[in-house]
Amino acid sequence: RWQLLALIVAIVLFIASFVITRPNTPAPSPAPTAQPTESAQVMPTTRPTDTPPQPVFVENPPAQPMDTIITYREGLVGRVNRLNPLYASLNPVDDDITSLIFEGLTKINPYGEVVPSLASEWAVAFDGLEYMVLLRNDVLWQDGMPFTATDVVYTISLLQSPDFDGASELGAFWRTVEVQKVNDYLLRFRLAQPLATFPEALRIGILPEHALRGTDAAQLASHPFNLSPIGTGAYQLEAIRTDGSTIRAVDLRVAPNYRLRPEGASGYALERVRFLIYDDYRSAVNALQNGDIDAYATHTSDERPSLLGLGDSIVPYTSYEPILGVLLFNWTRDSVSYFQDERVRLALAYGLDRTSLVEKAMFNKAVRADSPLSPLSWAYAYGDEINAQWRTDFNRATSELAIVAQRLNITPDRPILSFGILTVDRPDLITLANEIAAQWNALRVIATVEAVDINTFNARLDSGDFDTVLVELSKEGDADPDVYAFWHEGQYPDGKNYSGINDRAISEALERARRDVNGINRVVFYHQFQREFIEKAVAIPLYHPIFTYAVRPNIIGIQLGFIGASSDRFMTIQDWRIIDN
Repeated sequence: RWQLLALIVAIVLFIASFVITRPNTPAPSPAPTAQPTESAQVMPTTRPTDTPPQPVFVENPPAQPMDTIITYREGLVGRVNRLNPLYASLNPVDDDITSLIFEGLTKINPYGEVVPSLASEWAVAFDGLEYMVLLRNDVLWQDGMPFTATDVVYTISLLQSPDFDGASELGAFWRTVEVQKVNDYLLRFRLAQPLATFPEALRIGILPEHALRGTDAAQLASHPFNLSPIGTGAYQLEAIRTDGSTIRAVDLRVAPNYRLRPEGASGYALERVRFLIYDDYRSAVNALQNGDIDAYATHTSDERPSLLGLGDSIVPYTSYEPILGVLLFNWTRDSVSYFQDERVRLALAYGLDRTSLVEKAMFNKAVRADSPLSPLSWAYAYGDEINAQWRTDFNRATSELAIVAQRLNITPDRPILSFGILTVDRPDLITLANEIAAQWNALRVIATVEAVDINTFNARLDSGDFDTVLVELSKEGDADPDVYAFWHEGQYPDGKNYSGINDRAISEALERARRDVNGINRVVFYHQFQREFIEKAVAIPLYHPIFTYAVRPNIIGIQLGFIGASSDRFMTIQDWRIIDN
């Protein structure tokens, strides 16, 4: 009782100087029904134990008869390395599987908004430098042990260690954050600078300290835990199926301890999720076509056309990949210094029919982009005030370029502008670049396409060795609309502002959005950023690749929202069910 009183007093005192954030949590989904498929072999651990259960390895398992265990089968291409959320960003297969086993303090909803998960609420200081995070007290690990702040502190300590060998940017970020356990269910985080995106950083999956006690960051990558994971998520490991030393399938079962939580009391009709691992895309598609698996999610938009070719045997659920295909102008190269002129950039933007460009080069693989942000993001700006700026207007393009020609003393028998377009030697991108060059050629603009291999492309992109460049900017794994890294003036030359954009209004809008830790005006700042971006033609957004989730028709209840990572497709898995064909 005294612990509870101390917690209440601490929170009350803290609220006096902090603003409480209480994101809405959706009500539990109604329980669906489904058709049974294959048999169970391993029952989950439901009682507390001092040591984690060992994984069940099944070699060359025989075909199982039908029974009452409802099994959903999904194909993945690649290999299983470590079922550990701290390494998941290094391998899409690991990320897909661990997303169902582990949870972070926060998660995202279908709009890309951050909402509570293992945290119940959080408070942020007015200076934006300190967060107090209150944890849920009704969560058990899948081995029955209680989840507490000790687990969070331990997980963060691994990320902060110089010996952590996961994603370098992950470790670099957490080494700038101080974390302190106030009590078993209250944490204090101290940041080096205000950062409105911090709640999203709390999505990283939490590890069980009791199961890894004594394990440091240098030992983590090779620890047996990576193939015998214990999480707090809706599903837990049931079996790993092998062919010799190769993992061919991973079976997950609904975690009984998750069923004890309000959000787990109903739904989750897919009692087992079986991930079957394939060596290549063609093998996975054949399995889908033959009925050996129920679903497959595209790795790249190039896979979409052949999936659609399966016809009525699949239902294609679609969203946007967290990628922007964009044409960048080099603002810093002396030979094309005219790209610093807003009139030149606008003329070139008006002179492109982006709809036809995307349809010709990327039919059924991408959709036209009208903004540097994803259309499914809560920060996306809709409406004529924004999108009208990108309508094709060849007459205006011609008139603007005529003024440019006059300024540059260009005679009518010469091209007004002449420059190169750098791209990767990928067929669809080469086609897109050639189509852009053809449309500009009609405006007396000569653009020469140069396609190079990916290594050369990356080296030239990083060094600014281009006039214009077709590039895909990825925010994989990042749901927040913060695009500071790509467009802020301070991110050149050592960041991802590859074109050297130097616009104070753009930078200020991004800075203010980052500093607005309470989120009250972030959407206003991002609308301002998009308006400035489009009105000045800072760059030319071209397309968003289409994310496709091909599912057999007897799987229902699937809804795709914002996709920050491929594993976000499981966001509504509690509503999925299997019906009779």
